[in-house]
Amino acid sequence: MADTDTDNNASTVSSRDQSSSDLFEVLGPEETSNITTGDAEKVTNEDEETKEDGTAYPTGFQLGLIILALCLSVFLIALDNAIIATAIPKISDEFHSLPDVGWYGSAYLLTTAALQLLFGKFYVFFRLKWVYLIAICLFELGSLICGVAQNSVTLIIGRAVAGLGAAGIMSGALLILAHSVPLVKRPMYAGMIGSMYGIASVAGPLLGGVFTDKATWRWCFFINLPVGAITVVVILFFFPEPKQDKAVNEQATFAEKVMRFDPIGNLLFIPAIICLLLALQWGGTLYSWNNDRIIALFVLFGVLIIGFIFVQRRQGENATVPPRIISNRSVWASCLYIFFLGSSFYLMVYYVPIWFQSVQGASAIESGTRNLPVLISVVVLTIFSGGLVTALGYYAPFMILGTIVMSIGSGLLSTFQPDTRSPAWIGYQILFGAGVGMGMQQPLMAIQNVLDIRDIPTGTSMVTFLQTLGGALFVSVAQSVFTNQLLRSLATYVPDLDPDTVFSTGVTNLQKALPKEDLPGIELAYNEAVTRAFLVATALSATSILGSATIPWKSVKAKAKNP
Repeated sequence: MADTDTDNNASTVSSRDQSSSDLFEVLGPEETSNITTGDAEKVTNEDEETKEDGTAYPTGFQLGLIILALCLSVFLIALDNAIIATAIPKISDEFHSLPDVGWYGSAYLLTTAALQLLFGKFYVFFRLKWVYLIAICLFELGSLICGVAQNSVTLIIGRAVAGLGAAGIMSGALLILAHSVPLVKRPMYAGMIGSMYGIASVAGPLLGGVFTDKATWRWCFFINLPVGAITVVVILFFFPEPKQDKAVNEQATFAEKVMRFDPIGNLLFIPAIICLLLALQWGGTLYSWNNDRIIALFVLFGVLIIGFIFVQRRQGENATVPPRIISNRSVWASCLYIFFLGSSFYLMVYYVPIWFQSVQGASAIESGTRNLPVLISVVVLTIFSGGLVTALGYYAPFMILGTIVMSIGSGLLSTFQPDTRSPAWIGYQILFGAGVGMGMQQPLMAIQNVLDIRDIPTGTSMVTFLQTLGGALFVSVAQSVFTNQLLRSLATYVPDLDPDTVFSTGVTNLQKALPKEDLPGIELAYNEAVTRAFLVATALSATSILGSATIPWKSVKAKAKNP
């Protein structure tokens, strides 16, 4: 009779989950004779904490350390973007390198954007832990080169090397998260990691100001070394290496392995992105937009990217962007959404401080402080929305809500006037930041929800690449809009003032360097120019509806492989 009851219990467990049946087979009837229905539920729940390769997810202290390390790594690359702007004036003074200033940002951006998709391939075919650690080490090496640089050329080389590493850090962090936390809990932790961008945007200018004023600009780069070392140690010793599909690398010739990295596609794609970014960086600043060099760069970009698309269609599974993945509705909708959301966010982060400094006469530190509402709002809503997705399962509603709130917030920001008071600029920033925070991490959750574990590296790298590209593209577009409007407005409000005098003075010195009688007109001109740039962000926010309205409503609690 006892044996019969045991068999019935084992059968019940088996019907709930095959792993429980395996437990019965291993232990045998005598050892499992005391298994109750409650025990069966426990076994089932424990199995939900098991990865697709059959190993258990990290828990407790181990998981906490891994999440901390991932947050630190993302914080580093976000901080690097935010802190460099504060250091540039001191660097250019020491190296007497004003003509090279543009390259301090461009060198980093070029290598980051050009290699993000290639890192997706690295994560597919090589061991996740070691690719990620190499990316961190490259970033650290670049930071070290920048910190010890004795001339401008060395600093630019260091920035390029740091960009090489940064290309693989964000996508690698999200992939390690995918192997550390069950999908249903992942949005909450992804929100924590994503919030590092907002925190770094707040901390960057403040730390940069402290380092450059109280110590040396070199600490803007040296700070990366101890923080990065913590990440390396934690991931090296506490993150368990996921089981690799040996069939991927076995029974393949050397030529076949090389072709898996799509060398032809990358030889077209990387120069194409470099041409585009150089055109955007140089156009309207170093050269006019109708300059032969800028036109040639855009034409070359178009030719190369058309060739890249053709190669991707021919390469099939070996493509850098396999047609099977990009044709997935959840994937292309996520890519569209993050492209426009990221563009709008980066544009606002860039231009809101300019408005405070040029129109309201705030100092650089004051403008950074006044920019806190949007950044804090992004951080809080990113974490909060991640928790709600974990609880409710659906991410699509937050993408739609993010589009709506972000569009309203950016539209209100475009109504700024020189006499706009703090309740308005605080509230409008909070509203815009809330919209960004609601939607920022959802495309990554959609990618991880609909793709097989082997396709997640490619999907993740696509999302991070488009976020980077969108920011670079539309900050340049907004710069052109801003410059043209400023020229027109200066001609209207201060017709006797040479516009070149205003441009050469710079935002931070307007109040001191220009005649007081001209300041009201200059402030009006700057207000019209900056708010016109805000309208670009409003259009981008609204256009993100193309992604949020078309993404399928799927739940992370019931992962569906076929979108």
